[in-house]
Amino acid sequence: DVFEQPQHVGHKKIEFHISTDIPAVLQLNSEKEEKNGKTSYFKYLSATTEEINNTGFGRIFPAPSSNDKMETEEEDDEIPSEFISRKDLEKNRLSREEMEKFSVFKNYEPGDPNCRIYVKNLAKQVQEKDLKFIFGRYVDFQSEVERNMFDIRLMKEGRMKGQAFIGLPNEKAAAKALKEANGYVLFEKPMVVQFARSARPKQDANEGKRK
Repeated sequence: DVFEQPQHVGHKKIEFHISTDIPAVLQLNSEKEEKNGKTSYFKYLSATTEEINNTGFGRIFPAPSSNDKMETEEEDDEIPSEFISRKDLEKNRLSREEMEKFSVFKNYEPGDPNCRIYVKNLAKQVQEKDLKFIFGRYVDFQSEVERNMFDIRLMKEGRMKGQAFIGLPNEKAAAKALKEANGYVLFEKPMVVQFARSARPKQDANEGKRK
C-alpha cells in the first residue's frame, strides 16, 4: 500500500503543472520572437525603401515636399536666396485692377526701353539695401561687368525724395524688372517702375541744329 500511494501521487502528475508552466514561458518567448521578427522585418522594409529612394528607382515616384521646394527654387532662374524670389514679387504685387485705384498709376507709361529704370512712390523708410534686395535678382553678380553696371541712386532729400534711379546690365534685364516689380508693395506703398528718361532727344536736337 505504501508503494501504491506514491504511484497515485505520480498519477496526479505533478509534472503536469510543471509542463503547463513551461509552455507559458515558451509562449512569452515566442511572442518576443514574433515581435522581434516583425520589427526586424519593418526595419528591413524601411532599409529597402531608403535604398530604393536613394537609387534611380526613387525618381519614378514623386519626390518629398522638401525636394519639391528645392527644385522650384532652382527653377526660379537660380536666383540666390539673398534676393527676392519671383513668388514673393507676384504675391505682394498689385493687379492691374488694383493699380487703377491709385492716382500714381492713372497716367502710367513705361517709357522708352533702356538699361536704367526710374522708381517712385517709395516709402520714407526704404533704403538702398531694400532696392538691392528686389532689383539685385536681375544682375549676375558673378560677372564683374554686370556688378559694375548695377547702380542704385536713392533720393532722400528735396523734391526727388521717395524716388530712385537703378542702373541694370542691359535693356532686357531692365524690361524684366519693370514688368515684375511695377506695383510691388514695399512698406505698404506700391512702387511705380518706369524706364528712366534718356538724354537722346536732346542729342538729336543738338544734331539737328548742327545740320
